[in-house]
Amino acid sequence: MVFLTILLGLLPSFLMVGLGGIVKNRLSVNAWQGLDKLNFEILFPALLFVSAASRPIDPSNLFRMAPAVWSILSIGLLLGLTVRRIGPDSFLDFAGAWQTSWRFNSALGLVAVGTLSRANDAQMAVAIGLAVPVANIFAVAALSRGGALGFAASVKRVALNPFLLASIAGVIVGLTGLIIPAPVIAPLQMLAAAAIPIALISVGATMNWRALARLNGFNGAICAIKLLALPAVTLMACLTFNISPAIGSVLVVFAALPTASAAHVLAAGFGANRELVATLVAQSTLLGAVTLPVWIAMAELLL
Repeated sequence: MVFLTILLGLLPSFLMVGLGGIVKNRLSVNAWQGLDKLNFEILFPALLFVSAASRPIDPSNLFRMAPAVWSILSIGLLLGLTVRRIGPDSFLDFAGAWQTSWRFNSALGLVAVGTLSRANDAQMAVAIGLAVPVANIFAVAALSRGGALGFAASVKRVALNPFLLASIAGVIVGLTGLIIPAPVIAPLQMLAAAAIPIALISVGATMNWRALARLNGFNGAICAIKLLALPAVTLMACLTFNISPAIGSVLVVFAALPTASAAHVLAAGFGANRELVATLVAQSTLLGAVTLPVWIAMAELLL
């Protein structure tokens, strides 16, 4: 019954992804890329800021979540490295694929948290805010090793990430309890409301729906790490250390999220194999539609 309730809660989002697949030919590739850029630079940062700033944040929760979130990313990185021998010969191409073992889909995270009975979007926004800089540092560092981007350019790319800047600003507002005037917050809320629908439709439009047919040993291992191993380790750790149900549920859902839909964009920017990463993104998203509701149900029942 719990699983069915969660599945029904996620169904509208999956239908939005399906809609993107149906209407993908109505817009050009450049138009979809423009929508992704709009979401990355403006809409999703507005959503992260509003989610984090909309209610007071308990500093103790922030300090408890930080090491857990960073540990999840680190475990994903280390587990991904274990499949290096069956990956591409080029380290740069491997690094492009490797990043998908720890990066995460923020849009689905903020959708999924709405199905939890003991958590809210502010807590997920904090988790995302804590994870964005570390996930990007890991990804840029891995890709820089095989690419031509220098250290200064890598640091600049991470530091100016709109998700990072918006998350930090939202967390600061949430921690200080500042009240943003209605005329200022209202347009940000309007932008935030558009972020998830556009992101989900764009994912469906840019996804290769035949990608599951190319699920070889390497791709399958990467997807298993992201969708099965990480949430399993996180759930066991939450039970072992008696983490509060609210924070534990958010951590499990965060760990179970499919990989970031824009991972192939970063890989292409460094000259890595874009098609390999795009295939992994599609596979992770399609398989995640099955595994994510299971982990949400597990978190609801066990935590």
